[in-house]
Amino acid sequence: MHSVRVGVVGAGSFGTNHLRVLSDMSGVSLVGVVDTDESRASEAANRFGCPALDLNSLGSLADAVVVATPTSTHASVGCSLLRDGLHVLVEKPIAANLRDARELMDAARENGRVLQIGHLERFNPAVQALQSVATLPLFFEIHRMSLFTPRSMDVDVVLDLMIHDVDILLALVGALPEEIRAAGIRILSDKVDIANVRLAFANGCIANLTASRASVEKIRKLRVFQPSEYLSLDYSRQDLSRVSVRNGEVEFASIPVEKQEPLRLELESFVNCIRTRTAPVVSAEEAIRALQVCLDILERIAEHGDLVNTTIAGELATVAVAKSS
Repeated sequence: MHSVRVGVVGAGSFGTNHLRVLSDMSGVSLVGVVDTDESRASEAANRFGCPALDLNSLGSLADAVVVATPTSTHASVGCSLLRDGLHVLVEKPIAANLRDARELMDAARENGRVLQIGHLERFNPAVQALQSVATLPLFFEIHRMSLFTPRSMDVDVVLDLMIHDVDILLALVGALPEEIRAAGIRILSDKVDIANVRLAFANGCIANLTASRASVEKIRKLRVFQPSEYLSLDYSRQDLSRVSVRNGEVEFASIPVEKQEPLRLELESFVNCIRTRTAPVVSAEEAIRALQVCLDILERIAEHGDLVNTTIAGELATVAVAKSS
């Protein structure tokens, strides 16, 4: 079995993680890294034992490329690579707008190449276990809170963090929401940093979501209620538990989860799709649906009037940076 030759575009935080995993994967040859910052590209190349390249050289050296660049560049970079005949994994969100997202999807179809979108939580073993037991969800309560970091500040927290949970919701419920209520606050940037959202689905399911990148602690939790039971998932710890009522008795059970690194599972799945010519776990169509809902959420926030609290912005930034150092 020949090695799949993979390159990485973007040597920032996400790109570096992809380089780390790819450099250690069997059946994969890491052919190089590309970044507009030449010193950062050279540093990453030295660290992971691959050359620093320019974007144009990937077409002749790679079979596939991971695009971990700012969201606004996903379409231009991704489409160029797809048209060069390369398979592409684009970090989430697929793009900053629907036009760019559809351009990526069309480029993959026209050139017969795999386009996978990096909705990483789909490969979280706890989420995969949840999908087999959350068969009739009625109510979701979801919190995703992060320490402040300068990364991903080119998009709002909805596209940066909340989109993970929106994607999981759509996969579990199997439908788009019929009603969206949302509010957001700008704290540390000129974009929405904290958002609270209520989604209502045609089948009666309700989801409350909160996302923040102005927190002093990291929280990644999802709770789902369905007839006679409550399921609790911790994304970070990869824990899944169930509290159920049977014949008037309350029962607690921990649902077995085989803990593994989601990023490794995601990249292994991408490589397998290339080898077998099968559809990716997270398709462009699914990523576009998640993007559409998130853009609708941002519209609702704009209609509501997002708020700014400049008094506490500096204090929160100081605490968040201190906590992360």
